[in-house]
Amino acid sequence: MVENALKVTTDTARCIGAGMCVLTAPEVFDQSEDDGTVVLLDESPPPESHADVRRAERLCPSGAISVREDPGTA
Repeated sequence: MVENALKVTTDTARCIGAGMCVLTAPEVFDQSEDDGTVVLLDESPPPESHADVRRAERLCPSGAISVREDPGTA
């Protein structure tokens, strides 16, 4: 079974800088040194990061992370 690619987007206007994303998936997310908001490092993370990225989406208290499957790139 081929796993679909993921497309990750972030909304810095919604982000409150809690940092759960960075703690959960540091290979995909970082925080701005200026204001602590989310910085997206990889909008199409590799399959081995998918579980962590989905967990980061669930843990984000402000809902600033969106993850969707991108079947066109698998």
